[in-house]
Amino acid sequence: MQNLYPLKFKPQYYEKIWGGDKLRTALGKDFGDLPNCGESWELSGVTGNISEISNGFLAGNNLEELIEIYMGDLVGDKVYEKFSVEFPLLIKFIDANDDLSVQVHPNDEMSKKRHQAFGKTEMWYVLQADKGAKLNCGFNQPIDKATYVKKLENKEIMDVLNFVEVDAGDVFFMPAGRVHAIGKGIVVAEIQQTSDVTYRIYDYDRKDANGNERDLHTELALDAIDFTYHDSYKTDYAIEKNKSSEVVKCNYFNTSILEFDTTISKDIYSLDSFVIYICVEGEYEITTDNFKETVAKGETILVPASIHEYQLKPLSPNVKVLEVHL
Repeated sequence: MQNLYPLKFKPQYYEKIWGGDKLRTALGKDFGDLPNCGESWELSGVTGNISEISNGFLAGNNLEELIEIYMGDLVGDKVYEKFSVEFPLLIKFIDANDDLSVQVHPNDEMSKKRHQAFGKTEMWYVLQADKGAKLNCGFNQPIDKATYVKKLENKEIMDVLNFVEVDAGDVFFMPAGRVHAIGKGIVVAEIQQTSDVTYRIYDYDRKDANGNERDLHTELALDAIDFTYHDSYKTDYAIEKNKSSEVVKCNYFNTSILEFDTTISKDIYSLDSFVIYICVEGEYEITTDNFKETVAKGETILVPASIHEYQLKPLSPNVKVLEVHL
């Protein structure tokens, strides 16, 4: 069996009522004539939407097939023991040309009981934001379930939602249960558990091309919402150049930002996990003992767990990547 190497994947593009054209103009994505492209799934283990490898001798195989063959060598022994052939993370780029619905995701326990699926904890890294663009994360005041229901029934829910003006580089961590919505004029990289379970709370009463409003999941969402109020929901972090700087650490993934202008040598032997690199600025080359691949802004690559040492060489004056592992 031939050795594994850093894997690229064929993006999967999805039309959304709120989508636009920035995945093409800002990230160089070629989604053809698809109108209102809202999402590019860069790396997915979601059933029915399994990512396909696009580089090297394994091109054309899908991710699940590779995990069946390579098991812990691909994802890490502990990861394979826990998730078997289901890849545990979903990586997306999202272009909000219009406001996304206000929504919430259930936790693992609720999602398994209701949908036989994992819950959905996620994070956003803002890639681009129009001037004044805002997103919703949590509530702007202490609130209980009864007050929430009343506000929702009276179409006053927007009054109690916390909206934050954002800039490129901002990070927001969204544990399952936290209400949220990406606002118009924002492009994000999203890192999340492998789950597509979403409860839509409010959709601004808008209608589709056929004059129909999208379904809401009011009752399901009510039990899923965490009503805990926080003074701030934005994730603060500091970057140390040419070093992986941790941004988010949770039970489901660890994410660091690596900004570099010199060759970086990595040793991931102790992780016992794959590592994902999402390029958000510049271009670089990843090199192993027997393989070399160029990665540009808007591209994602997965380093198998069995590749313990590799180098990242900048091909542009400055490179910034999101580094993700379990």
